[in-house]
Amino acid sequence: RHPGWQPEIDRKTLATYFRFGYVPAPFSIYRGIQKLPPGEILTFDCQGKLDVRPYWSLSEVAEQGQACRLGLSDQESMDHLESLLLDAVGRVMVADVPIGAFLSGGIDSSTVVALMQRQSTRNVKTFSIGFSESSYDEASHARAVATHLGTDHTELHVSPTDAMRAIPKLPHVYDEPFADPSQIPTLLLCELTSRHVVVALSGDGGDELFGGYPRYLMASSLWRQLARVPKPARSVAAATLDAVSPTAWTNLFSMLPQRFAPRLAGDKAHKLSRMLRGAPDDFYSILSSQWDDPTDIVVGAAEHCNALSYAGSAALVPGKIERMQFLDTLSYLPDDILTKVDRASMSVGLEARVPLLDHRVVEFSWKLPVHLKVRYGQGKWLLRQVLHRYLPSEMIQRPKMGFGVPIDRWLRGPLREWAEPLLDQARLRREGWLNPEPIRNRWSQHLEGRRNWQSSLWCVLMFEAWLEQENASSAGVKHLCLPYQP
Repeated sequence: RHPGWQPEIDRKTLATYFRFGYVPAPFSIYRGIQKLPPGEILTFDCQGKLDVRPYWSLSEVAEQGQACRLGLSDQESMDHLESLLLDAVGRVMVADVPIGAFLSGGIDSSTVVALMQRQSTRNVKTFSIGFSESSYDEASHARAVATHLGTDHTELHVSPTDAMRAIPKLPHVYDEPFADPSQIPTLLLCELTSRHVVVALSGDGGDELFGGYPRYLMASSLWRQLARVPKPARSVAAATLDAVSPTAWTNLFSMLPQRFAPRLAGDKAHKLSRMLRGAPDDFYSILSSQWDDPTDIVVGAAEHCNALSYAGSAALVPGKIERMQFLDTLSYLPDDILTKVDRASMSVGLEARVPLLDHRVVEFSWKLPVHLKVRYGQGKWLLRQVLHRYLPSEMIQRPKMGFGVPIDRWLRGPLREWAEPLLDQARLRREGWLNPEPIRNRWSQHLEGRRNWQSSLWCVLMFEAWLEQENASSAGVKHLCLPYQP
């Protein structure tokens, strides 16, 4: 650290953090400090003159892909993708230290492990994590995949006690406020893996490249439907959704079989109501926002930008699904997903490698027509076809679970004692960064079970935990406190 620099929180960046749950590049939590965005190189001369330029551009790749679609058949596309992935995986398997892989049992990690095992003369070491709550637990799926592929598999079941052990480490591991709750199992998984290997392959990137997130299909379908519905009718539908409490919606969906009942159904119903009221270009921001209006919670701040403006070149991608893929690949993937894995892994001396993000695979994916990514109401169609060559259908055709954790229940139970002091109204008012009222309202509603505010509350808790560590350091954060005005 330069001896003349004093850390000072940037309020605009803080507001942007509360929208997304992470700090998107090129911003940083500190005023006057910027991140070097992915795909760019910075040079400076002896006089300190800086030059920043891209050496690889997703905008160029996406634009060229739109103009030069591949005319391959389904079979040719499968063969070409498998060949690319085999080479990409083989390249990152080169190491003079023990190597393994994260395995959730999902499409992406299973594909990576299958291609590793095909090229390995030994049983690949695989690692997974599970939870006692069945709706969050993928350990059995990972175990079945590992058994079928013949890997040397290790798994860990995470309890609230394990989470409590990891939470104090999070501000130090991530350096900035960072509020993806899956950072907890990610850190624990990396700790487990680092006891056995030095390098681990990850399946990150498959959703962004091959249209795997359910929100892509939902938003695209909603876009098409809304184009036919007059705005007054959309407003009526939104009001109908809002008339039923999120708890009641969740209880209603809980009567359905588990595979038809979305997790957090009530909160998703109310998010849908906001989308019905908004314009199509607002959908991405609505779907990715943790706090709908962060300027209500950060005292005296405006946001740097919204999701569409900082992505810049989104207009180059006219298709609804591909535009969301583009935006996610520019920001959510590097600033959340890859940041989460990279900092957690490096904190325990583990190197994570991401073969699906080989630039040749990325460029190939952008030349594919959408119907090779999304088909029969399901994402990652082409990637699934490759995986079908290694696994039986019953291990592939199951709902996407993600890497979630039951933070909502833990905050009402074993994590409540840790959270209460961080959300104390007097503390928040004294610090001068956040407006206590909306935070305390959500905390009360969450504890009473009336709403599930886990995501927005986790943003507050991770900021407060980070701020506590910063203030405990030798320099501390310079506070430019504004008079608190409710």
